[in-house]
Amino acid sequence: MKRLALHAFQRCGLFSFTRALSAGKARILMYHNFSGPGADGGGLSEAVARQQFDYLRQHFKVVPLSRIVACLAAGKKLERHWVALTIDDGRRNCYEFLFPLLKEYRMPATFFVVSSFIAGEDWIWTDKVSWLSEQPGHREQLAPNNLPQLFRSLNRMRPETRNQRIEEWAAGAGVSLPQKPPARYAACSWAELREMAGSLVEIGSHTATHPILSSITDEESWKELIESRRQIEEGIGGKVSSFCYPNGRLEDYRPSQAKQIREAGYDCAVVADSGLVKNGADRYRLPRVGMERKTESVEMAKYLDGMAHYQSKLWPKRNFLQREPEEIVG
Repeated sequence: MKRLALHAFQRCGLFSFTRALSAGKARILMYHNFSGPGADGGGLSEAVARQQFDYLRQHFKVVPLSRIVACLAAGKKLERHWVALTIDDGRRNCYEFLFPLLKEYRMPATFFVVSSFIAGEDWIWTDKVSWLSEQPGHREQLAPNNLPQLFRSLNRMRPETRNQRIEEWAAGAGVSLPQKPPARYAACSWAELREMAGSLVEIGSHTATHPILSSITDEESWKELIESRRQIEEGIGGKVSSFCYPNGRLEDYRPSQAKQIREAGYDCAVVADSGLVKNGADRYRLPRVGMERKTESVEMAKYLDGMAHYQSKLWPKRNFLQREPEEIVG
């Protein structure tokens, strides 16, 4: 029913109407992982990425995130049909599968990376949980359908408590967590980031160790902001001016920590809460549109064209046409 209704709305011109109506609002798109032809890596396939990029090229103008931020900082009006691409965490599949597409389509993007992950000091804790869920003998709570609730619980724990819990689950499954991330979860190298930074890609900070900011003290979050930028700027030989909150929901950071990002000298910060960017938006709480689960063309168009945005404004408590798989955040 939902798919039939969406196709009907698209055919009758409603999507085109909402695209025109929302043209003055920028879209910041959110991604995490990409996969190649025939791969079962859990990321957005190259074929679907091409479909999305073709649609963007036809109906929108993809610009660097910094250009949107500069307009907001200057109090200028956003240009029509602007879109920015953002990718979180810094996994190598983005270099391997996405970067060639960015060059082919001549589209800029911003990569938000976890500095200790790129430096090879550790791999991202959320990936460790996902890896454990793939192992034989894992606990029922690590079953794929239980992971969203499990992550919500882990997000509220202090990092040391969370890490201990993950180690206990590994021991319970009779496995040892690898010292280095398996290929599916591997990080980009500094050399790969430098290559991308020299062509179309801006590099931003996603903290040093990927803690949920609300689970740590303000003193600790300040260190995450400063140390991650120092490591990344040293690694790429360039300036880092943008930040991405880990997980990025409203409950994942405190107002004092949003203030810290400004005080630390960053130009902007993006969240994971869904929405479009309007003129005068808060540069340190920029909403994004998750696109990794939008694998059907009509679902993709619903979000890019602003149909979902106006639906949520007009009928915030109704879920008709709105229910979808939980979008990946991290």
